[in-house]
Amino acid sequence: MEMEVLDWPTYGVAMQSLAQSIADSGFEPDIILAVARGGLFIAGSLGYALEVKNLHVMNVEYYTGIGERMPVPLLLPPLPELMDLTDAKVLIADDISDTGHTLEAVKEFCNGKVGEVRVACLFQKRASVVPCDYVWKIAERWIEFPWSSEAAMVKR
Repeated sequence: MEMEVLDWPTYGVAMQSLAQSIADSGFEPDIILAVARGGLFIAGSLGYALEVKNLHVMNVEYYTGIGERMPVPLLLPPLPELMDLTDAKVLIADDISDTGHTLEAVKEFCNGKVGEVRVACLFQKRASVVPCDYVWKIAERWIEFPWSSEAAMVKR
């Protein structure tokens, strides 16, 4: 399978660009919601760049391998507690919107519980069912990210 490789130096450039596009839009999130695991890197980087210290995590299981996924995304516990956030502006952060089904599930979880939801991803595929509000690059191929390019040291 032909892949696009993202290295750490390019990641830094990409994150600066993504954060700048959010800042330029005037959107000031109260919370950044990371979609684990790839979104953890994006959320942390955006948190520093946008001066947002309130970061939360949602664990979503969907991909089981390269190009292999479950029938539907599965939201794993513990789910974030979203009470008293009816006016909050939430930025969902993930590494890629491939099919968009994971982001769709996370957005549905937030709907009606927060004031406003926007999505930021480094990459978006054209076939994504969820268009990102902020994206660094449109992708055509499978992306090899620097945090997942090496084989796991432990097999589970």
